[in-house]
Amino acid sequence: MFTWRYLDEAGQELGVSRVFSEREDAETWLGGSWADLRERGIDGVELFDQRRGPVFRMALGLESDAGF
Repeated sequence: MFTWRYLDEAGQELGVSRVFSEREDAETWLGGSWADLRERGIDGVELFDQRRGPVFRMALGLESDAGF
């Protein structure tokens, strides 16, 4: 099971996405949702595997000062 954690520019969690059963589904969802998330003030995301923990982090802006 996978979720996206929404992060501010300091890397603090602001919320989470719905749960995805497959990593590929989570990645596809982000591909269609990142611009909306950015407009809502989300600076970055972290893919979180509920069994293994964090998978990776990424900034959502083209140019980011976020510490990802």
